[in-house]
Amino acid sequence: MNSREFRRRGKEMVDFVADYLEGIEGRQVYPDVQPGYLRALVPTSAPEEPDTFEDIINDVEKIIMPGVTHWHSPYFFAYFPTASSYPAMLADMLCGAIGCIGFSWAASPACTELETVMMDWLGKMLKLPEAFLAGEAGQGGGVIQGSASEATLMALLAARTKVTRRLQAASPGLTQGAIMEKLVAYSSDQAHSSVERAGLIGGVKLKAIPSDEKFAMRGSALQEALERDKAEGLIPFFVVATLGTTSCCSFDNLLEVGPVCNKENMWLHIDAAYAGSSFICPEFRHLLNGVEFADSFNFNPHKWLLVNFDCSAMWVKNRTDLIGAFKLDPLYLKHSHQDSGLITDYRHWQLPLGRRFRSLKMWFVFRMYGVKGLQAYIRKHVQLAHEFERLLHQDPRFEICAEVTLGLVCFRLKGSNKLNEALLERINSTKKIHLVPCHLRGNFVLRFAICSRTVESAHVRLAWDHISQLASDLLDAEKE
Repeated sequence: MNSREFRRRGKEMVDFVADYLEGIEGRQVYPDVQPGYLRALVPTSAPEEPDTFEDIINDVEKIIMPGVTHWHSPYFFAYFPTASSYPAMLADMLCGAIGCIGFSWAASPACTELETVMMDWLGKMLKLPEAFLAGEAGQGGGVIQGSASEATLMALLAARTKVTRRLQAASPGLTQGAIMEKLVAYSSDQAHSSVERAGLIGGVKLKAIPSDEKFAMRGSALQEALERDKAEGLIPFFVVATLGTTSCCSFDNLLEVGPVCNKENMWLHIDAAYAGSSFICPEFRHLLNGVEFADSFNFNPHKWLLVNFDCSAMWVKNRTDLIGAFKLDPLYLKHSHQDSGLITDYRHWQLPLGRRFRSLKMWFVFRMYGVKGLQAYIRKHVQLAHEFERLLHQDPRFEICAEVTLGLVCFRLKGSNKLNEALLERINSTKKIHLVPCHLRGNFVLRFAICSRTVESAHVRLAWDHISQLASDLLDAEKE
């Protein structure tokens, strides 16, 4: 494919994408295929001679689309939003065209410098404390990770290195192995499974702190666990506080947990993967109060801020804590400006060496929507969630299982777990809308998350009518 054909096919692809997104409401949100469907539809090996572009595009509709769950359908209410916008798609095209691997400043100066500036822009949108911003001479700063899971793992590994060095400085004969076997990290029992996974990868014990009646971790429960573990000779070193849990969008109490972590000299990492986007709105910024106690903070613009995956924003108060844990400088990666103090090499901030020019899509989205446009988008989703909540309140057969704060509603039919499992099975088997469940205090609960960029009140009401009718059918069948 030469540049002339690329121009033609590129325009065709833009039309294909625009047609797909404009017509996505008419597609079945969840596919009908069974595991292994695709292998039978493609050859057993790559073609010896080139296929035509037309054949490939035809096969997209024939082979790929039947197996796609349409996350951007206005009838997709599962998991959490995954961001999508035309400006971000255009920026991704440019990112792919430039194709730099931005592991260092020298590898492509704009790739490094735009990321630093965009993370400061975003930090200011959230009104993060100045300590988290790079500025022109700050000690903190932000980095784009691939996911919140990576950010949690990076924070844990940095905290592990920091406490190990501190303890060895105080007791030079203390081995790393002796320290490792005593390290213990903490999170709420509502934290995402990626936190537990970080503990497994990091080789440290992770303990779940029982949450309160609002599914929040409290300072007193954390302090109690710390005292018990210290009495057993363990070394508490790391805490993950969640703002907007995956199950029910609950918020750990930062104003209680933060001072405990500071007093005990433990690293506090905040995971706000979904909820963090809402903090750009003044009416939701109070949910971040207490961030000043944290050592690191992360959320995913690729969930709810119209920046396509992958774009997980992580800030640290002291970047040397992060860089110091992972810095290696082989000759082939060195460059003449790395010790100038004016720039950072992001390879020291992440697990992989390579990285794409991801800040371009932040730049495009922030400029083409503006802060006010992004705020309006968040507010619309929250309003739609409250609309669904009001519909539930009007039907005495249902109960709401957690406070509706942002764009997630947790609900269930009053009755057994088996009854609610049957309701969800009916909802998802009809494939008109798509939901996923969670467990809250032993109850099987349905989650209704406002996800699509194009979702409107009419879609929410159609979804409610569908759920209500299926519930009626189920309850009638139970009586027979």
